[in-house]
Amino acid sequence: MSAEETSPVAEETTPPSDLPETGAGPVQAADAATVALEAARKEALEYKEGWLRERADFANYKKRVDNQMKDLRDAAAVESLMALLPIIDDFERAMANIPAEWKEHPWLNGVGGIQRKFLRLLEEKGVAILDPAGQPFDPSQHEAVVMEDSETVESGHVIETLQKGYARGERILRPALVKIAK
Repeated sequence: MSAEETSPVAEETTPPSDLPETGAGPVQAADAATVALEAARKEALEYKEGWLRERADFANYKKRVDNQMKDLRDAAAVESLMALLPIIDDFERAMANIPAEWKEHPWLNGVGGIQRKFLRLLEEKGVAILDPAGQPFDPSQHEAVVMEDSETVESGHVIETLQKGYARGERILRPALVKIAK
């Protein structure tokens, strides 16, 4: 090794070539730092705005999914209720055609209780019974099965309900089957 390499003499430092020797170096560095800070703030603001947009999009997505799930549950409930309607019709026909000697039988009271539970279930689920006897015929709620002359009921009105209809809110689950006056 040479003496120059082992000597503990400190090397001369030369000023960086990118800074002018006029003493303006620290000012330019401060300006550069300010520009970098502004760029970072602008970038942070863009990221924040993007995050807020994504957050709003997610909230909207969550609301949409919640509404879709509610609609699916509602549709499933309506489908289940519609499956019960023929059973309720059978109960009504059976209870309307009870022989006189059975009218006071305790077993019949139990069957009537079951029918009342079915009707209460429909009511709890918001299902309304359509029994339009005496009302004007409405093709959106009634299905005319028979037309006949009537002296007691005005033309275009329902003479008799042959099978009750059911509605839930504005939706007709099943139209009422009716006999209308000519």
